[in-house]
Parts: sequence; structure tokens; C-alpha cells
Amino acid sequence: MRILVAGGGEVATHLARRLIREGNEIVIVEEDADRCARLEETLDAKIVQGSAASIKTLHRAGLREAEMLIAATSADEVNLLACLIAQADSNVKVKVARVRTHEVHHWRRIAEQAGLKIDLIIHPESEAVARILPVLPLPGVSDIFDFAEGKVKLFGMLVEPHHWFAGKTLIEVGRSGAPPHSLVALIFRGPEVIIPHGEERVLPGDHVYVITRQTDLEEVMTFLGLKRPERLERVFVLGGKQIGILAAEELEKRGVAVKLFERNLERCRKIAEILHQTIVVHGDGTDAGTLMQENIHGVSAYLALSDDDEDNLIASLLARRLGARKVVALINRLNYLPMAQLLGINTSVSPRLATVDRILQFVRKGQVVSVTTFREEEAEAIELVASAGSRYVGRKLRELRFPAGAIVGAIARPGGEVIVPRGEASIEPGDRVIFFTLEKAVKQLEAAFLAERQRERR
Repeated sequence: MRILVAGGGEVATHLARRLIREGNEIVIVEEDADRCARLEETLDAKIVQGSAASIKTLHRAGLREAEMLIAATSADEVNLLACLIAQADSNVKVKVARVRTHEVHHWRRIAEQAGLKIDLIIHPESEAVARILPVLPLPGVSDIFDFAEGKVKLFGMLVEPHHWFAGKTLIEVGRSGAPPHSLVALIFRGPEVIIPHGEERVLPGDHVYVITRQTDLEEVMTFLGLKRPERLERVFVLGGKQIGILAAEELEKRGVAVKLFERNLERCRKIAEILHQTIVVHGDGTDAGTLMQENIHGVSAYLALSDDDEDNLIASLLARRLGARKVVALINRLNYLPMAQLLGINTSVSPRLATVDRILQFVRKGQVVSVTTFREEEAEAIELVASAGSRYVGRKLRELRFPAGAIVGAIARPGGEVIVPRGEASIEPGDRVIFFTLEKAVKQLEAAFLAERQRERR
């Protein structure tokens, strides 16, 4: 596929790198000359210097030959204008725009009323908050993801040295009475990512991801020694930027007592006009004295959501030491995500990674329902719809040969049945199949599904 990417920032660069690896032809439009030079050195893509709001520049970049436009510059108005130009002056089939203004819902409405067809307007801050909120009431759980419209759950946890299954193989864990519809789907061990088999031994310090049915989630968590969900009572939020305000608004709706820390006095006044129940504290939310004075000990969660990654990491460590039951760090730089885990900050969220996941879902073909990327793109969970003509359909899993580094984590039938399969299970037409795969196997896995779908259409 020929894809035109407007913008050469970190999101655009990561997207381009992924799409190039998957065999797409990428053209990047970037205004900054130095950034263009760096892109030329690091990516196998055509780089065009100029503004994505310029018709002449977009023509030079081959807009009329492109099948997709991804507008991900740092300027919302440029992204929207690029989509308008593409609609009026090309046959681009799919248009995606990143919009970061808090007025995003108005822009969605205006674009629709004006007849501007943008297939996806993505708001990174909203995507990040949507990932943060579900994990807050879950002690010991680092993150949690939904598949198959919420019928399948995937959650992460750190294996502490004293944990009862540290040192056991997955077969031994299963024999200890593991609920039948559950599976350890991924293991992160330092820099290594493992798609595990039954003989794999779980080691202290491993970060494991477990998949199960929504109906079995509480049973599986109890089996693993995790505490029951807690009621959120008090939450501290560091940072009065858009994402901090969004998180506080959502927590207010849930009846949670929120304190938001912001250093800028004028910003505090503006936030106080937006948030009616949140206590806005003009002070340094990374200062131990301030946090102790505001009674941080025993707080349900501390959300470090400033625009400074280093501040967020340090503040999360401090908040945990001062007695916060759960800490969450906002990380913008993707290469900081493994560092957060090494520091023991198990819950981190990246608006950029959330943005990349949503866009990849649109870039890939229609049978891809969802994409979830882990850490620095080392592994993925991909939710695919099985087509009737696929060679994977109608045969037992033990008879199939998936690409090395890929396993089936769960199958959701069209009638509502959900299974976490073993070797005797089979994939049937229309099933939603959740695969866990190493990055190197993604292209093979998707190509197999795409090839079968294309044969059906002939």
C-alpha cells in the first residue's frame, strides 16, 4: 500500500518504521530540514520537505497516487487541512488525522456536518486516559486490555520474588489448579520478550500477561494471589495539562475525590473553572513535603501526568514510597517504557503508543479488529476475524503451523461463546481470534489472513 504520512515527529516515525517493515511504500512530508535529514538516514522512505498544508507540496509527495493519508503533524489545523485537500484533490481512500485540542469532539461534529470524511480522528490524550482508568481499582495489575467487545481480558502483573509460582513452569502452574480458560500469553524478562510454552519457567522479576474470559477474571486473579478490585476513594493527579484534566473529569464522574497538583498559578485558576469537584492544589506535586501535607499515604492512586517524562518517573517512585497504593506514569518517549519497568513502575501509559495502535488498526485490512503494542513494539496482540476460506479454519490448533513466535490466546465465536483454547480447539468462520506474536512474526501472520481473504474475493 502507498501511504502518505504528514509529519515527521516521533509518532509518524514509529508508524513509518512499522509500516515499512510490513511492506508498505511510505512517503513522509516534513517541514523541518534537520528532521528531514534524520529521517533520510534512518528510514527507507521518500522524504519530502515542505508543509503538509501546501497543495503543491502534497502533489510533490504523490498525494494523488496515495491510498491512505495519515496526518500526524504537531499542528491540528495542518492535519485537518491536509485531509480536506486530500478529499477535494485526490482519490485517497482512507484519511486519518491526529487532533490534540480539547475541542476534538466539536471538530468531529464540524467535519461530519461539512462533509469532510475523515475515517479516524484520533485524540491521544483520550486514548491514554481510557487505558489508565480500568487498571486503577486492580491491586497488583499493571495494565488491562479488552478484546472481543470486552468478553476477553488481558492483564499484566509483576512476579515478585516471594510469589507462589515464581520458579515454576507453566505446566506446574496449570497443575496447581489454574482456571481452565486462562493462559500466560506473554512474558517480559528484562530486555527479552517470550511467547511461552508449557515448559517455560516463570522467574522472579518477570512481567507476565495473562488472558482469560471476562466471566473468569476474578477467579483467575484470585488464583494468582491478586487482591479483589478496590473501591477508588482518593486519587492524586500530577499536572494540569489536558490529559490531567481529562483524567480528573472522568474520576469525578465516578465519585472519586481528586486532588490535582499544578505549579502554574494562572493555570490553576483555569483548571478550577473546568473541574467543579476536584481540589486544585497550587504546588509541586513532586515534592515530598507537599504530598505528605496533602495526606498522600493510603491514596488509591497517584497519576503522574505532567509533560515531563523524567518528572513523572521520579514522582511515581516518590509517591509509592510515601504510601500510594498504585502509581501510574505518563511516558511520551517510547524508549523510556522499559526503563519505567526496570525502576519498578509497572503501570505506565504512552499517548503516542496508543495513537500508533489505533492508526495501525486502520492501516491494516478490514479483518484486523484491534492492535495492542507492548513496550517498544517488541510484541503485539492482534484481534483478527477468521474468513471461511482460510487454511486455519476447521482444523484443530495442534494440527496448524502458525508463524514462529505467534500463539492463539483466545477465540470469540459469533454466537457469544469465548474460549481460551488448547490444542483440541479449532477456528471457525467468523471467529474473532486473538493472537499474541513477536514483532518479527506480525507480517507473516497478517499476510496469511490477507492472502486467504483475497482468494475469497476473486
